Amino acid sequence: MTSSMQRWQLSAFGRNHLHRVDAPIPTPGHGEVLVRVHAVALNYRDLMIIHDGMGMPVQPPLVPGSDMRGEVVAIGDGVADFAVGDAVISTFFTGWLDGVQPRHSKPLGVPGPGMLSEYVVLAEDALVAAPRTLDAAQASTLTCAGLTAWQALAEATVTRPGDTVVVIGTGGVALFAVQIARAQGARVIVVSGSDDKLARAQAVGAAHGIHRGRTPDWPAAVRELTGGHGADHVLELAGGDNFGRSLAALAQGGRVSVIGNLQGDELRANVYPVLHGRVTVQGIGVSHRRALQDLVRAADWLQLRPVVAREYGFGELPAALDHVERGAFGKVVVRLD
Repeated sequence: MTSSMQRWQLSAFGRNHLHRVDAPIPTPGHGEVLVRVHAVALNYRDLMIIHDGMGMPVQPPLVPGSDMRGEVVAIGDGVADFAVGDAVISTFFTGWLDGVQPRHSKPLGVPGPGMLSEYVVLAEDALVAAPRTLDAAQASTLTCAGLTAWQALAEATVTRPGDTVVVIGTGGVALFAVQIARAQGARVIVVSGSDDKLARAQAVGAAHGIHRGRTPDWPAAVRELTGGHGADHVLELAGGDNFGRSLAALAQGGRVSVIGNLQGDELRANVYPVLHGRVTVQGIGVSHRRALQDLVRAADWLQLRPVVAREYGFGELPAALDHVERGAFGKVVVRLD
């Protein structure tokens, strides 16, 4: 192994300040693991961090990227969970092992260390064993998108066979939700503005697709498909005015998981559907290490197949970010191997 590596580094905020630079390969300290990175799944969050740091009190130089699959190449003293050669994926948050998120916990890829680097050093509890049945690109998508869907459907609540789950959109989280909810025995309805994406979502496992452009009152369509019952759970990935429609689609006592905010940083709705419907509104912000370990086991057992829109080479990061910004069916991944 050489003594130097390359990484993508932000010298100032803005895409034009993102450059590939040389850096020394770090050395793992006590309780730390050195990982050779094989694949990094990109999130819309990465675009926001590159643009302005997402309003966090951070300053460049910064290395973006939080979702990584790689191979252990060296371990520090006191490491018990991993050995050289192990395939691993990163947790999204450092220091959040289970239960309530501690104050000191922080996400990788700013303010925590970024994964868009040939080698990274992480504490061993910021890693879990990678799934055996997925390749590097697929495995890297579990860290944020997969775990967010898992938190909504298997941690914050438990989906029951026969439930109706409505998923808004066809991004990475949405397509994980389709597969997970179907594996739990639910009927999944996807709402999207694209006939092509609706057809592809049904190929992944959705029972029905509703085109929001042709059917702006899509909650009525959900009720028709469910014989008047409505949805037991809506995964809200748009926000804005769509939040009110998600509430209108719910059955009595239903639940809406607020995950995305593509329509801005406000949720707009009338309060009466919440009160009269006795609904639960829950916020989802990824999850902890134990839940990621559960998801890895489920991915292997249920044979989940993360949808990867496209893989890009390490030097093609700008094009990969453009793809994320355009919107992708599934996840965009940067490969380093």
